[in-house]
Amino acid sequence: MQGKIIIIAAPSGAGKTTLVKRLVKACTQLEFAISACTREPRPGEENGKDYYFYKVDEFNKLIDKGAFVEWEMVYTGKYYGTLKSEFQRIWDEGKQPLVEIDVKGALNIKKEYQDNSLSIFIEAPLEVLQERLKMRGTESDEHLAERLEKAKFELSFATKFDKRVVNENIDTATAQLVQVVEDFLGE
Repeated sequence: MQGKIIIIAAPSGAGKTTLVKRLVKACTQLEFAISACTREPRPGEENGKDYYFYKVDEFNKLIDKGAFVEWEMVYTGKYYGTLKSEFQRIWDEGKQPLVEIDVKGALNIKKEYQDNSLSIFIEAPLEVLQERLKMRGTESDEHLAERLEKAKFELSFATKFDKRVVNENIDTATAQLVQVVEDFLGE
């Protein structure tokens, strides 16, 4: 069985993780599709809950097996991907997958599932993104600069998404996001 897919992308620091958690709480028919990655877990992150954490060689074996809907090296040496088995697991449970992903991955999934997916881009002003990333305290100056350059690049893709939500106020952005998704799922 194949259902619908909600795809959400945003530059680092746009608040997509917070918005996705609120969306899943508000829309009980959604289930978070856990992404796979090769980066180290951040404090508090759990394997199989926040991400599937793999070593690079393990990730490459999954690529060779065709296990991913999409995958990409998002940052130098850091791979991210969406396992096909995640979508099927969620559809088999009678729910709809929600994918939180980078811009290129989102567009690849949209291309693969264009008839039954909704892509949403979460935006925030560049100065807000920079401040949020600095507040994390997890980035070196060099890595912060790399993320900000990537954010500028990702913002240029916003018009390729079905819907856009600006996150300047988390409550307003949450309400807009929930409405857009409920409208799509109700079709």
